[in-house]
Amino acid sequence: MPPDLLFRGTAPALVTPFTPEGALDEAALERLVDRQIEGGVDALVVLGTTGENPTLTPAERQRVTERAVAHTAGRVPVIVGTGTNNTAESVRFSREAAAAGADALLVVGPYYNKPPADGLVAHVSAIAEAADLPIVFYNVPGRTGQNIPADLTLRLAEEIPHVVGIKEASGDLAQIADVLAHRPQGFAVYAGDDELTLPLVALGADGVVSVLVNALPKKFCQMVHLALNGDVEAARSRHFELLPAMRACFMTANPIPVKMVLAVLGVCEETVRLPLVPPDPRLRWQILSAFKIEANMPAKA
Repeated sequence: MPPDLLFRGTAPALVTPFTPEGALDEAALERLVDRQIEGGVDALVVLGTTGENPTLTPAERQRVTERAVAHTAGRVPVIVGTGTNNTAESVRFSREAAAAGADALLVVGPYYNKPPADGLVAHVSAIAEAADLPIVFYNVPGRTGQNIPADLTLRLAEEIPHVVGIKEASGDLAQIADVLAHRPQGFAVYAGDDELTLPLVALGADGVVSVLVNALPKKFCQMVHLALNGDVEAARSRHFELLPAMRACFMTANPIPVKMVLAVLGVCEETVRLPLVPPDPRLRWQILSAFKIEANMPAKA
């Protein structure tokens, strides 16, 4: 791996485990971290969308960061989601993550207020100046309501040295190909959609920030490393094997499906915070069927 890449391979967008009563479950968080690292992940991402970060209090965010960093203990880089649509709040969260020992930040495009290009650059610059950590920018227009086009991604990479990569979840292969074709040296491109990991690695991407890997770390990491090592045929076979599970993770709002699967596997509770709710019986059956999990499956409704 080139020394200027934060990681190359797979990073889970970790779920945030809660108790049945809805409190943070720190023991389950540690089990999840261990399971991911033992499964072969190359980094960890905490407090992203999959981590339900909008529903966590500032104190809970800080606690999740501290526990994840401490328990990981340097085994892989820990990337903390600190971006919001409020620059001052993002700066605060980023400083706290840096103080807790995070290795890098995940900064999402500001949602709802939809800033112009200059505002976006100023927002990310303020975070970079405050925290002095590498930043992986996160483009997810399905969540933010605003796509970050290739030219603006490249502007961030060129004007803000702290921006070392992008998690690209636009689903636009042409746009991502433009970033890959023109990115500066050392700028990493990570798939933000599990299903597009193999096509993007074939185009030169450096890996993925994944939802599915929470549940199936070994198989998914193997697929990504096969692809990165040029064994396209084997990677393609694994991709098709995992494809139903990849799609099942988005049969309803993420992370509802993957948390349900983790609960069946005994990793953590399936508790999600409102406005998310558990899946109904029919959807549970569909999700578990896609994962080929038969234990504890409800009767098909």
